[in-house]
Amino acid sequence: MLSFWMETRKILEDADHYLMPTYSRFPLVLRKGRGAKVWDIHGREYLDFLGGIAVNVLGHCHPKVVIAIQKQAQRLIHVSNLYYIEPQVRLAKLLVTNSFADKAFFCNSGAEANEAAIKIARKYSADKYGPDRFEIISAMDSFHGRTIATLTATGQTKFQKGFEPMLTGFSHVPFNDIAALRAAITPKTCAVILEPIQAEGGINMPSADYLRQVRGLCDEKDLLLIFDEVQTGMGRTGKLFGYEHYGMQPDIMSLAKGLGGGVPIGAMLATDRVAVAFSPRTHASTFGGNPLVCAAAIATVETLLEDGFILDQCNRMSAYLFERLGHLKKEYHEKVIDVRGKGLLIGMELMRDGMPYVQACMDRGVLIGLAGNGSVLRFTPPLIIEEREIDHLIDVMEEVLERVP
Repeated sequence: MLSFWMETRKILEDADHYLMPTYSRFPLVLRKGRGAKVWDIHGREYLDFLGGIAVNVLGHCHPKVVIAIQKQAQRLIHVSNLYYIEPQVRLAKLLVTNSFADKAFFCNSGAEANEAAIKIARKYSADKYGPDRFEIISAMDSFHGRTIATLTATGQTKFQKGFEPMLTGFSHVPFNDIAALRAAITPKTCAVILEPIQAEGGINMPSADYLRQVRGLCDEKDLLLIFDEVQTGMGRTGKLFGYEHYGMQPDIMSLAKGLGGGVPIGAMLATDRVAVAFSPRTHASTFGGNPLVCAAAIATVETLLEDGFILDQCNRMSAYLFERLGHLKKEYHEKVIDVRGKGLLIGMELMRDGMPYVQACMDRGVLIGLAGNGSVLRFTPPLIIEEREIDHLIDVMEEVLERVP
């Protein structure tokens, strides 16, 4: 046992010495994962209700994803996009066939997917209206990435501090306020970018008609509607894509997180009307859509769609988790303000800082996260989570809510 602790200590010391301190990390070294469980370097088991922050939709090391990666790694790992890549074409067809879109572009992350969405919206508008129509409206409390453009689009100043000045051409309005959105539109506006559910911002839900109203306003003003589905996509909300819940469709959609089942891949999807704005040399990505990541993504998407079992499981477990969390809200009403979300993207808003609760859960072998201003506990478990695992989470949460001030 001592050797394990010494190994952990050495890893933490090396991390402090060699890694840039871009994360406030827990002193936990995870070594293995299967399904909804992970194990640390000492062999201690944890129930993972964070899921890589909504990445591990099929759980850790799902057999179909692992086999797809193994087979593809033996065949071909990377070639340039100067040539046709068979798994990339297959993945594009799979996503297009099951969405509103007609064309796909692949990259490596959610931020890159949103960069591509911003660029194609500006290029489309420049081609159609000229260079003066380039501004994009985003929502307050949104999160779209950490590149300069996506950071500017993000409606949270805490992420922008120290990186000013931000780019020109972006403005922000309150989420769920159609009047504010209408008032913000100018002759220079070309697009609106929204998350169907604001995840990082606090699991903020749209009102029943808000997204349909946004779609109607964009049609009225000939604006492109971009949906950032980096976190809401790939079954997270109980449907393959979040927009499917709201009776409307965007013109452009960004994907990442759950798309690869754990490997880094992003995608930007668009209708043919918009996609023509991209031509050779307008945009590119060296590693985007390479054979290895596309093989993993194909296995992930096919498994999500297979007989609808995974999505059905997500919806059943969502209902069960909401019920159990709802009981906790009633029991601890002096600490819990709200439980909200859709599918297995769920937030529990507290009346105080949530970090002590996250730490206490981890100490008891359950991993959860935070969202918003730090008072929202975030639950984004694998979609394969089971009732008995939810029961264990609730047992831990009840103890934590009882004991943590």
